[in-house]
Amino acid sequence: MTDSLVQWMTAALGGRVPGELIIFLISLLPLLELRGGLLAASPALLNVPILRAIPICIIGNLLPVPFILLLIERILLWMEHVPGLGRIARWIRNRADKNKGQIETYGFWGLALFVGIPLPGTGAWTGALVASLLHMKLRKSFPAILLGIAIATVIMSVLSYGLLAALFG
Repeated sequence: MTDSLVQWMTAALGGRVPGELIIFLISLLPLLELRGGLLAASPALLNVPILRAIPICIIGNLLPVPFILLLIERILLWMEHVPGLGRIARWIRNRADKNKGQIETYGFWGLALFVGIPLPGTGAWTGALVASLLHMKLRKSFPAILLGIAIATVIMSVLSYGLLAALFG
């Protein structure tokens, strides 16, 4: 699914806006995040040089994290009292509950690995959501998420620029 969304976004925006803006926007989005940004930046799609793509994708992926950590609990509480939004709030809480076991058990390292291993349903958005709902302190959760993003950057750079470049280069 991630690949399809990335390909659709690069096709829809490619030629209209700079590749750097496309990878920034993809990196901002939940589900796609840094993984999608680096896939889009790869030689197979937008061919943004890796040393330019990495900081753009990291910044794009990291930008929403402090807002999620600081505000999501209040937003969800508000949504629960608004007709039509309560169901969405419950869905978000259920999604976070499904992923909290590893983070709850291993704390900082569990959160870092959860964010860092690029699998569907993991990443900085979900990690920040779970950390917030588990009431992890900002000074513990933010560095763990930052470390997770660094891990994901290494993994996705190798996949996007190493393997994909070898296949399509």
